This record gives sequence, C-alpha cells and structure tokens, in this order.
Amino acid sequence: MRAPRADATRNRDQLLAVATRVFMSADAEPSMRAIAREAGVGIATLYRHFPTRESLVDAVYRDQVVRLTTGARELLGRLPPAAAMRRWMDLFGDWIATKNGMLDTLLAMIESGEIAHAQTGADLLAAITMILDAGRAAGDLRSDVTAEDVAASLIGIFTVTPRPKHEAKASRLLNLLMDGLRPA
Repeated sequence: MRAPRADATRNRDQLLAVATRVFMSADAEPSMRAIAREAGVGIATLYRHFPTRESLVDAVYRDQVVRLTTGARELLGRLPPAAAMRRWMDLFGDWIATKNGMLDTLLAMIESGEIAHAQTGADLLAAITMILDAGRAAGDLRSDVTAEDVAASLIGIFTVTPRPKHEAKASRLLNLLMDGLRPA
C-alpha cells in the first residue's frame, strides 16, 4: 500500500483541525456539509477521508486524546511541572469543549463500544500522574493530590464554565485550582 499523496494528507489534516474547531464552538452537532464548507473543501473530499460522521468524531476524539497524553510529556520537557500542569489544564479544557459539537455521536459510540472510554480515562489519569510526580519531585506540587482529584476538579470547572463562552472565568478557576495544588 502506498503512502497518501501530500495534498490528501494536507486535506485530511485540514479537515481534522477545522472539525475540531467547529465542534468546539458548536452548541449542537454541525452538519458534515458545514464542516467541509468551513474547511474549504467539497463534501466529497470530506467523505473520502471520513466516510461517516462516526469516523470523523472518532478521529477528532483520538487526536485530542493523543494531544493530551503526548502534551503532558512535551510540556514537562520545556516547562517546570507546575507551569506544565497549568498549561495541560488548558489542553484538557479544549478537549472538553470539543465534545460540545459531537456529544450525541460520541455518547452513542461509547455506548456501542466503538470508543473505549475506560482506556481514555486511564490514559488521561496517567498523563496527570506524570505531571504530578514530576511536580512532587521538584517540590512545586503537593504530594497528597491524586490524578483523580485533579480530573474531578477539571471536570467540575469546565462543567460550570464551558468554553468558549466562559473562557475568562474558567481561567480564573484554573488558576485557583493551581494555587491549591502548590505546597503550603
């Protein structure tokens, strides 16, 4: 099997980025046609890369999970642990917000077993643990906080201050959470 042409790869990446942005800003699931139009491609191009809504949702969801899990390592490679944690919280908020425009499809896919929700949770908790462990070793994050504590706090914050409408309030609450994660 040969590698995809450069323009096909570029179109797929463009569609994935645009779909992520459209899903993030939507209150309801946008049409596939609206996503294609926003990406500047024809509907046939969208369907060539993502033959169903589920395949597009799956690709966006997996891309976001990879961004969160690899993002933890990348952030720790260039920032002190506390700063990495705060930046990772923003990535988590983006992930939560992306679900806005694909929630019905995503829930149906989780229910049917097409998406392994438990594995996603384990991967995200491992990413948080990696940052917490680095922060404990550096002395800039508390030793009595668990990844589950952080995840529950983040879900709470983004439930009451959904993005993108409440960006400033969410940021303020994330800063307060970070204050609570630092040793006394």
